[in-house]
Amino acid sequence: MTKEWMPESWRNHTAAQMPDYSDAEALASVEAKLAGYPPLVFAGEARRLRKRLAEVCEGQAFMLQGGDCAEAFADFNPNSIRDTLRVLLQMSVVLTYGAALPVVKVGRLAGQFAKPRSSNTEVQDGVELPSYRGDIVNGMAFDAKSRKPDPERQLQAYAQAAASLNLLRALTQGGFASLNRVHSWNLDFVESSRQSERYQELADRITDAVAFMEACGVSDISTPDIRRTTLYTSHEALLLGFEEAMTRIDSTSGRWYDTSAHLVWIGERTRQLDGAHVEFCRGIANPIGVKAGPNMSGEDLLRLCDVLNPTNKPGKLTVITRMGVETLQEGLPPLIRAIEREGRKVVWTCDPMHGNTIKSNGGYKTRPFDRIVGEVDAFLQIHRAEGTHAGGLHIEMTGQDVTECTGGAQEITAEDLQNRYHTQCDPRLNASQSLELAFLIANSLKEARIADRIAAQ
Repeated sequence: MTKEWMPESWRNHTAAQMPDYSDAEALASVEAKLAGYPPLVFAGEARRLRKRLAEVCEGQAFMLQGGDCAEAFADFNPNSIRDTLRVLLQMSVVLTYGAALPVVKVGRLAGQFAKPRSSNTEVQDGVELPSYRGDIVNGMAFDAKSRKPDPERQLQAYAQAAASLNLLRALTQGGFASLNRVHSWNLDFVESSRQSERYQELADRITDAVAFMEACGVSDISTPDIRRTTLYTSHEALLLGFEEAMTRIDSTSGRWYDTSAHLVWIGERTRQLDGAHVEFCRGIANPIGVKAGPNMSGEDLLRLCDVLNPTNKPGKLTVITRMGVETLQEGLPPLIRAIEREGRKVVWTCDPMHGNTIKSNGGYKTRPFDRIVGEVDAFLQIHRAEGTHAGGLHIEMTGQDVTECTGGAQEITAEDLQNRYHTQCDPRLNASQSLELAFLIANSLKEARIADRIAAQ
Protein backbone atom coordinates (compact mmCIF):
# COMPACT_ATOMS: atom_id res chain seq x y z
CA MET A 1 0.00 0.00 0.00
CA THR A 2 2.78 2.46 0.82
CA LYS A 3 4.18 2.23 -2.76
CA GLU A 4 1.05 4.03 -3.97
CA TRP A 5 1.32 6.63 -1.21
CA MET A 6 2.66 10.18 -1.32
CA PRO A 7 2.60 12.81 1.43
CA GLU A 8 -0.21 14.63 -0.40
CA SER A 9 -2.35 11.49 -0.89
CA TRP A 10 -4.59 12.54 2.01
CA ARG A 11 -5.97 15.37 -0.13
CA ASN A 12 -8.00 12.82 -2.10
CA HIS A 13 -9.88 11.78 1.06
CA THR A 14 -12.43 13.42 3.33
CA ALA A 15 -10.57 15.37 6.04
CA ALA A 16 -12.46 15.85 9.30
CA GLN A 17 -11.60 18.55 11.84
CA MET A 18 -9.74 20.75 9.36
CA PRO A 19 -9.99 24.56 9.54
CA ASP A 20 -11.62 26.56 6.73
CA TYR A 21 -8.91 28.87 5.41
CA SER A 22 -10.29 31.73 3.33
CA ASP A 23 -7.08 32.40 1.35
CA ALA A 24 -5.92 29.23 -0.43
CA GLU A 25 -2.89 30.99 -1.96
CA ALA A 26 -1.64 32.21 1.41
CA LEU A 27 -2.05 28.71 2.84
CA ALA A 28 -0.13 27.15 -0.06
CA SER A 29 2.64 29.73 0.37
CA VAL A 30 3.05 28.90 4.07
CA GLU A 31 3.09 25.16 3.40
CA ALA A 32 5.74 25.66 0.69
CA LYS A 33 7.92 27.60 3.16
CA LEU A 34 7.57 24.87 5.76
CA ALA A 35 8.52 22.23 3.20
CA GLY A 36 11.87 24.02 2.82
CA TYR A 37 12.55 24.35 6.55
CA PRO A 38 14.89 21.95 8.41
CA PRO A 39 13.31 18.90 10.07
CA LEU A 40 12.36 19.25 13.72
CA VAL A 41 13.30 15.63 14.48
CA PHE A 42 15.31 13.05 12.57
CA ALA A 43 14.35 9.73 11.07
CA GLY A 44 16.95 7.87 13.12
CA GLU A 45 15.42 9.22 16.33
CA ALA A 46 11.97 8.02 15.27
CA ARG A 47 13.43 4.59 14.49
CA ARG A 48 14.99 4.44 17.95
CA LEU A 49 11.62 5.25 19.48
CA ARG A 50 9.99 2.44 17.51
CA LYS A 51 12.60 0.04 18.89
CA ARG A 52 11.93 1.27 22.43
CA LEU A 53 8.19 0.86 21.90
CA ALA A 54 8.82 -2.66 20.62
CA GLU A 55 10.24 -3.35 24.09
CA VAL A 56 7.02 -1.95 25.60
CA CYS A 57 5.03 -4.15 23.23
CA GLU A 58 6.91 -7.21 24.49
CA GLY A 59 6.35 -6.30 28.15
CA GLN A 60 9.93 -5.20 28.72
CA ALA A 61 9.31 -1.47 29.27
CA PHE A 62 6.62 1.06 30.22
CA MET A 63 5.63 4.19 28.27
CA LEU A 64 4.92 7.57 29.88
CA GLN A 65 3.38 10.11 27.51
CA GLY A 66 2.42 13.49 28.94
CA GLY A 67 2.29 17.21 28.47
CA ASP A 68 0.01 20.07 27.57
CA CYS A 69 -3.48 19.66 26.17
CA ALA A 70 -2.69 22.48 23.71
CA GLU A 71 0.52 24.47 23.74
CA ALA A 72 -0.03 28.23 23.72
CA PHE A 73 2.08 30.88 22.01
CA ALA A 74 1.51 33.31 24.89
CA ASP A 75 2.64 30.83 27.56
CA PHE A 76 5.87 29.92 25.79
CA ASN A 77 8.81 30.32 28.16
CA PRO A 78 11.77 28.20 29.27
CA ASN A 79 10.54 27.82 32.85
CA SER A 80 7.27 26.14 31.86
CA ILE A 81 9.10 23.75 29.52
CA ARG A 82 11.64 22.92 32.22
CA ASP A 83 8.97 22.41 34.87
CA THR A 84 6.90 20.07 32.69
CA LEU A 85 10.04 18.07 31.90
CA ARG A 86 10.89 17.94 35.61
CA VAL A 87 7.51 16.43 36.48
CA LEU A 88 7.87 13.88 33.66
CA LEU A 89 11.29 12.92 35.06
CA GLN A 90 9.86 12.56 38.56
CA MET A 91 7.00 10.40 37.32
CA SER A 92 9.42 8.30 35.30
CA VAL A 93 11.60 7.58 38.33
CA VAL A 94 8.56 6.63 40.43
CA LEU A 95 7.16 4.36 37.69
CA THR A 96 10.53 2.72 37.09
CA TYR A 97 10.67 1.86 40.77
CA GLY A 98 7.15 0.41 40.80
CA ALA A 99 7.25 -1.46 37.50
CA ALA A 100 10.91 -2.51 37.75
CA LEU A 101 11.03 -1.66 34.05
CA PRO A 102 12.67 1.11 32.04
CA VAL A 103 10.30 3.95 31.17
CA VAL A 104 10.10 5.35 27.64
CA LYS A 105 9.42 9.08 28.01
CA VAL A 106 7.32 10.79 25.34
CA GLY A 107 6.23 14.41 25.70
CA ARG A 108 3.10 16.08 24.39
CA LEU A 109 5.50 18.93 23.71
CA ALA A 110 7.10 20.92 20.90
CA GLY A 111 4.20 20.53 18.49
CA GLN A 112 0.88 19.95 20.30
CA PHE A 113 -0.72 23.11 18.93
CA ALA A 114 -3.89 21.86 17.18
CA LYS A 115 -7.06 20.63 18.87
CA PRO A 116 -10.16 18.86 17.50
CA ARG A 117 -13.50 20.35 18.47
CA SER A 118 -17.01 18.96 18.85
CA SER A 119 -18.45 21.84 16.79
CA ASN A 120 -17.13 24.00 13.94
CA THR A 121 -18.55 27.13 15.53
CA GLU A 122 -19.09 28.59 18.99
CA VAL A 123 -21.89 30.91 20.12
CA GLN A 124 -21.54 33.51 22.87
CA ASP A 125 -24.25 36.10 23.64
CA GLY A 126 -25.88 35.40 20.30
CA VAL A 127 -22.64 35.83 18.32
CA GLU A 128 -21.42 32.82 16.29
CA LEU A 129 -17.74 32.49 15.40
CA PRO A 130 -15.40 29.67 14.33
CA SER A 131 -14.33 27.41 17.21
CA TYR A 132 -10.86 27.80 18.66
CA ARG A 133 -8.73 25.00 17.14
CA GLY A 134 -5.39 25.68 18.81
CA ASP A 135 -2.85 28.46 18.37
CA ILE A 136 -1.51 26.93 15.16
CA VAL A 137 -4.90 27.70 13.56
CA ASN A 138 -6.52 30.71 15.28
CA GLY A 139 -6.65 32.72 18.50
CA MET A 140 -8.56 31.96 21.67
CA ALA A 141 -10.07 35.46 22.11
CA PHE A 142 -13.72 35.53 21.09
CA ASP A 143 -13.66 38.07 18.27
CA ALA A 144 -13.85 37.74 14.51
CA LYS A 145 -10.19 38.64 13.87
CA SER A 146 -8.79 36.17 16.43
CA ARG A 147 -11.03 33.30 15.39
CA LYS A 148 -10.31 33.59 11.67
CA PRO A 149 -7.95 30.72 10.69
CA ASP A 150 -4.57 32.24 9.78
CA PRO A 151 -2.00 30.06 7.94
CA GLU A 152 0.89 32.30 9.09
CA ARG A 153 0.42 30.86 12.59
CA GLN A 154 1.97 27.63 11.32
CA LEU A 155 5.31 29.39 10.94
CA GLN A 156 5.18 30.58 14.55
CA ALA A 157 4.27 27.06 15.67
CA TYR A 158 7.32 25.70 13.83
CA ALA A 159 9.60 28.29 15.45
CA GLN A 160 8.25 27.59 18.93
CA ALA A 161 8.56 23.82 18.43
CA ALA A 162 12.17 24.22 17.27
CA ALA A 163 13.06 26.38 20.28
CA SER A 164 11.34 23.96 22.67
CA LEU A 165 13.19 21.00 21.20
CA ASN A 166 16.49 22.85 21.51
CA LEU A 167 15.92 23.44 25.23
CA LEU A 168 14.60 19.91 25.87
CA ARG A 169 17.64 18.36 24.21
CA ALA A 170 19.96 20.57 26.25
CA LEU A 171 18.22 19.66 29.52
CA THR A 172 18.00 15.92 28.90
CA GLN A 173 21.55 15.56 27.55
CA GLY A 174 23.36 18.22 29.58
CA GLY A 175 23.02 16.91 33.13
CA PHE A 176 19.62 18.24 34.27
CA ALA A 177 18.17 14.71 33.97
CA SER A 178 21.06 13.06 35.85
CA LEU A 179 20.03 10.60 38.55
CA ASN A 180 22.48 12.45 40.75
CA ARG A 181 20.01 15.35 40.67
CA VAL A 182 16.83 13.50 41.70
CA HIS A 183 16.60 15.56 44.91
CA SER A 184 16.60 18.82 42.96
CA TRP A 185 13.66 17.96 40.71
CA ASN A 186 10.96 18.95 43.22
CA LEU A 187 8.98 22.09 42.46
CA ASP A 188 8.56 24.73 45.16
CA PHE A 189 4.81 24.35 45.49
CA VAL A 190 5.07 20.56 45.77
CA GLU A 191 7.74 20.52 48.47
CA SER A 192 5.31 20.59 51.41
CA SER A 193 3.00 17.90 50.02
CA ARG A 194 2.76 14.24 50.92
CA GLN A 195 3.90 13.40 47.38
CA SER A 196 7.09 15.35 47.98
CA GLU A 197 7.84 13.42 51.17
CA ARG A 198 7.34 10.10 49.38
CA TYR A 199 9.40 11.29 46.44
CA GLN A 200 12.25 12.42 48.71
CA GLU A 201 12.27 8.99 50.37
CA LEU A 202 12.54 7.39 46.93
CA ALA A 203 15.23 9.89 45.91
CA ASP A 204 17.23 8.94 49.02
CA ARG A 205 17.17 5.28 47.96
CA ILE A 206 18.22 6.19 44.41
CA THR A 207 21.05 8.37 45.73
CA ASP A 208 22.28 5.50 47.91
CA ALA A 209 22.10 3.12 44.94
CA VAL A 210 24.04 5.52 42.70
CA ALA A 211 26.67 5.97 45.43
CA PHE A 212 26.97 2.18 45.74
CA MET A 213 27.40 1.81 41.97
CA GLU A 214 30.04 4.53 41.92
CA ALA A 215 31.91 2.70 44.67
CA CYS A 216 31.83 -0.36 42.42
CA GLY A 217 33.25 1.62 39.52
CA VAL A 218 29.98 2.35 37.72
CA SER A 219 29.77 6.14 37.25
CA ASP A 220 28.15 8.63 34.93
CA ILE A 221 31.38 8.50 32.91
CA SER A 222 31.38 4.74 32.39
CA THR A 223 27.56 4.60 32.16
CA PRO A 224 26.26 7.79 30.49
CA ASP A 225 22.61 6.78 31.03
CA ILE A 226 23.02 7.80 34.69
CA ARG A 227 23.64 11.39 33.59
CA ARG A 228 21.28 11.82 30.64
CA THR A 229 18.03 10.58 29.25
CA THR A 230 16.02 10.73 26.04
CA LEU A 231 12.69 12.49 25.71
CA TYR A 232 10.78 11.87 22.50
CA THR A 233 8.12 14.27 21.23
CA SER A 234 4.57 13.64 20.04
CA HIS A 235 1.39 15.39 19.01
CA GLU A 236 -1.90 14.70 17.30
CA ALA A 237 -1.47 14.70 13.51
CA LEU A 238 -4.47 16.95 12.99
CA LEU A 239 -3.44 19.81 10.69
CA LEU A 240 -2.49 17.68 7.71
CA GLY A 241 -1.08 20.45 5.52
CA PHE A 242 1.52 21.17 8.20
CA GLU A 243 2.29 17.44 8.61
CA GLU A 244 2.64 16.99 4.85
CA ALA A 245 5.06 19.91 4.63
CA MET A 246 7.21 18.37 7.37
CA THR A 247 7.31 14.92 5.74
CA ARG A 248 10.63 14.04 4.09
CA ILE A 249 12.33 11.00 2.56
CA ASP A 250 15.00 9.51 4.83
CA SER A 251 18.25 9.13 2.88
CA THR A 252 19.22 6.05 4.92
CA SER A 253 16.09 3.94 4.49
CA GLY A 254 14.36 5.62 1.56
CA ARG A 255 11.15 5.83 3.59
CA TRP A 256 8.93 8.81 4.35
CA TYR A 257 9.10 10.26 7.87
CA ASP A 258 7.02 13.03 9.39
CA THR A 259 9.78 15.14 10.89
CA SER A 260 7.43 17.30 13.00
CA ALA A 261 7.60 14.77 15.87
CA HIS A 262 8.92 11.32 16.71
CA LEU A 263 5.40 9.93 17.21
CA VAL A 264 2.09 11.28 15.94
CA TRP A 265 -1.35 9.99 16.77
CA ILE A 266 -4.79 9.87 15.17
CA GLY A 267 -7.58 11.18 17.37
CA GLU A 268 -10.93 9.63 18.21
CA ARG A 269 -12.69 12.09 15.88
CA THR A 270 -10.40 11.49 12.88
CA ARG A 271 -9.82 7.72 12.85
CA GLN A 272 -12.21 7.01 9.94
CA LEU A 273 -10.72 4.14 7.95
CA ASP A 274 -11.25 5.93 4.63
CA GLY A 275 -10.47 9.37 6.05
CA ALA A 276 -7.59 11.71 5.31
CA HIS A 277 -5.84 11.30 8.66
CA VAL A 278 -5.58 7.52 8.44
CA GLU A 279 -4.49 7.87 4.81
CA PHE A 280 -1.68 10.24 5.79
CA CYS A 281 -0.47 8.18 8.72
CA ARG A 282 -0.44 4.88 6.84
CA GLY A 283 2.41 6.10 4.65
CA ILE A 284 4.87 7.47 7.21
CA ALA A 285 7.44 5.28 8.96
CA ASN A 286 7.10 7.00 12.36
CA PRO A 287 5.53 5.18 15.28
CA ILE A 288 1.79 5.90 15.15
CA GLY A 289 -0.80 6.16 17.89
CA VAL A 290 -4.55 5.80 17.53
CA LYS A 291 -7.12 6.84 20.13
CA ALA A 292 -9.73 4.19 20.98
CA GLY A 293 -12.96 5.47 22.50
CA PRO A 294 -15.94 3.52 23.83
CA ASN A 295 -17.46 3.12 20.35
CA MET A 296 -14.47 1.34 18.82
CA SER A 297 -15.10 -2.34 18.11
CA GLY A 298 -12.58 -5.13 17.82
CA GLU A 299 -13.16 -5.26 14.07
CA ASP A 300 -12.63 -1.50 13.77
CA LEU A 301 -9.29 -1.84 15.54
CA LEU A 302 -8.18 -4.81 13.43
CA ARG A 303 -8.95 -2.92 10.23
CA LEU A 304 -6.90 0.02 11.48
CA CYS A 305 -4.06 -2.40 12.26
CA ASP A 306 -4.26 -3.69 8.68
CA VAL A 307 -3.86 -0.17 7.30
CA LEU A 308 -1.47 1.42 9.80
CA ASN A 309 0.75 -1.59 10.56
CA PRO A 310 0.28 -4.11 7.73
CA THR A 311 3.60 -5.87 8.45
CA ASN A 312 2.72 -6.22 12.17
CA LYS A 313 5.93 -4.58 13.42
CA PRO A 314 6.20 -4.39 17.21
CA GLY A 315 6.36 -0.77 18.33
CA LYS A 316 4.82 0.67 15.18
CA LEU A 317 1.27 1.07 16.51
CA THR A 318 0.15 2.28 19.94
CA VAL A 319 -3.51 1.96 20.94
CA ILE A 320 -4.43 4.76 23.36
CA THR A 321 -7.68 3.88 25.11
CA ARG A 322 -9.82 6.84 26.25
CA MET A 323 -13.16 5.43 27.33
CA GLY A 324 -14.06 6.84 30.74
CA VAL A 325 -14.10 5.01 34.04
CA GLU A 326 -17.67 3.76 33.60
CA THR A 327 -17.22 2.20 30.16
CA LEU A 328 -13.64 0.86 30.15
CA GLN A 329 -14.62 -2.39 31.86
CA GLU A 330 -17.01 -3.18 29.02
CA GLY A 331 -15.15 -1.60 26.11
CA LEU A 332 -11.52 -2.64 26.59
CA PRO A 333 -11.64 -6.48 26.90
CA PRO A 334 -13.17 -7.01 23.41
CA LEU A 335 -10.38 -4.92 21.87
CA ILE A 336 -7.68 -6.87 23.71
CA ARG A 337 -9.22 -10.21 22.74
CA ALA A 338 -9.50 -9.23 19.07
CA ILE A 339 -5.83 -8.21 18.98
CA GLU A 340 -4.71 -11.36 20.80
CA ARG A 341 -6.88 -13.61 18.64
CA GLU A 342 -5.26 -12.28 15.46
CA GLY A 343 -1.74 -12.11 16.90
CA ARG A 344 -1.36 -8.37 16.29
CA LYS A 345 1.47 -6.43 17.91
CA VAL A 346 0.34 -3.22 19.60
CA VAL A 347 1.38 -1.11 22.57
CA TRP A 348 -1.54 -0.58 24.96
CA THR A 349 -1.64 2.74 26.80
CA CYS A 350 -4.34 4.45 28.86
CA ASP A 351 -5.58 8.02 28.42
CA PRO A 352 -7.69 8.50 31.57
CA MET A 353 -8.35 12.17 30.85
CA HIS A 354 -10.68 12.56 27.86
CA GLY A 355 -13.37 10.12 28.93
CA ASN A 356 -13.74 11.69 32.37
CA THR A 357 -14.42 15.35 31.54
CA ILE A 358 -17.36 17.01 33.26
CA LYS A 359 -18.56 20.59 33.79
CA SER A 360 -18.65 22.15 37.24
CA ASN A 361 -18.97 25.48 39.06
CA GLY A 362 -20.71 27.47 36.37
CA GLY A 363 -19.35 25.70 33.32
CA TYR A 364 -15.67 25.02 34.06
CA LYS A 365 -14.53 21.85 32.32
CA THR A 366 -12.79 19.64 34.86
CA ARG A 367 -11.71 16.05 35.47
CA PRO A 368 -12.17 14.53 38.92
CA PHE A 369 -8.94 12.93 40.10
CA ASP A 370 -10.71 9.87 41.51
CA ARG A 371 -12.22 9.13 38.08
CA ILE A 372 -8.78 9.43 36.46
CA VAL A 373 -7.28 7.05 39.02
CA GLY A 374 -10.26 4.72 38.62
CA GLU A 375 -9.79 4.40 34.88
CA VAL A 376 -6.05 3.74 35.19
CA ASP A 377 -6.66 1.14 37.90
CA ALA A 378 -9.30 -0.59 35.75
CA PHE A 379 -6.90 -0.51 32.77
CA LEU A 380 -4.20 -2.25 34.80
CA GLN A 381 -6.60 -4.84 36.24
CA ILE A 382 -8.15 -5.69 32.86
CA HIS A 383 -4.77 -6.28 31.25
CA ARG A 384 -3.71 -8.40 34.18
CA ALA A 385 -6.88 -10.49 33.88
CA GLU A 386 -6.39 -10.87 30.10
CA GLY A 387 -2.71 -11.79 30.48
CA THR A 388 -1.53 -8.83 28.43
CA HIS A 389 0.90 -5.99 29.15
CA ALA A 390 -0.52 -2.66 30.30
CA GLY A 391 2.08 -0.68 28.43
CA GLY A 392 1.72 2.90 29.48
CA LEU A 393 0.02 6.10 30.49
CA HIS A 394 -1.04 9.07 28.33
CA ILE A 395 -2.01 12.19 30.31
CA GLU A 396 -2.55 15.91 29.93
CA MET A 397 -0.47 17.57 32.62
CA THR A 398 1.65 20.60 33.39
CA GLY A 399 4.43 21.64 35.73
CA GLN A 400 2.43 24.72 36.69
CA ASP A 401 0.47 25.03 39.93
CA VAL A 402 -2.94 25.06 38.24
CA THR A 403 -6.37 24.21 39.64
CA GLU A 404 -8.06 22.53 36.69
CA CYS A 405 -8.72 18.95 37.86
CA THR A 406 -10.60 18.49 41.13
CA GLY A 407 -9.57 16.19 43.97
CA GLY A 408 -6.29 14.52 44.77
CA ALA A 409 -4.32 14.96 47.97
CA GLN A 410 -4.54 18.73 47.50
CA GLU A 411 -8.34 18.35 47.71
CA ILE A 412 -9.04 20.85 44.94
CA THR A 413 -12.76 21.61 44.98
CA ALA A 414 -15.14 22.88 42.30
CA GLU A 415 -14.92 26.30 43.95
CA ASP A 416 -11.11 26.24 43.60
CA LEU A 417 -11.24 25.87 39.80
CA GLN A 418 -11.50 29.62 39.22
CA ASN A 419 -8.30 30.30 41.21
CA ARG A 420 -5.72 29.14 38.65
CA TYR A 421 -7.60 27.83 35.63
CA HIS A 422 -5.14 28.60 32.83
CA THR A 423 -5.63 25.88 30.19
CA GLN A 424 -6.14 26.81 26.55
CA CYS A 425 -8.60 23.99 26.09
CA ASP A 426 -8.89 20.96 28.40
CA PRO A 427 -8.13 20.63 32.15
CA ARG A 428 -4.69 19.29 33.09
CA LEU A 429 -3.25 17.57 36.13
CA ASN A 430 -0.86 19.81 38.04
CA ALA A 431 2.56 18.66 39.27
CA SER A 432 1.30 17.37 42.62
CA GLN A 433 -1.58 15.43 41.09
CA SER A 434 0.69 13.99 38.39
CA LEU A 435 3.19 12.75 40.95
CA GLU A 436 0.39 11.36 43.12
CA LEU A 437 -0.96 9.44 40.12
CA ALA A 438 2.52 8.05 39.41
CA PHE A 439 2.85 6.76 42.98
CA LEU A 440 -0.58 5.10 42.85
CA ILE A 441 0.28 3.37 39.57
CA ALA A 442 3.70 2.37 40.89
CA ASN A 443 2.10 0.76 43.95
CA SER A 444 -0.30 -1.21 41.75
CA LEU A 445 2.50 -2.40 39.49
CA LYS A 446 4.67 -3.36 42.46
CA GLU A 447 1.84 -5.31 44.12
CA ALA A 448 1.23 -7.16 40.84
CA ARG A 449 4.91 -8.06 40.60
CA ILE A 450 4.91 -9.42 44.14
CA ALA A 451 1.74 -11.42 43.50
CA ASP A 452 3.21 -12.92 40.33
CA ARG A 453 6.38 -13.86 42.18
CA ILE A 454 4.41 -15.59 44.92
CA ALA A 455 2.23 -17.39 42.38
CA ALA A 456 5.33 -18.65 40.54
CA GLN A 457 6.82 -20.23 43.68
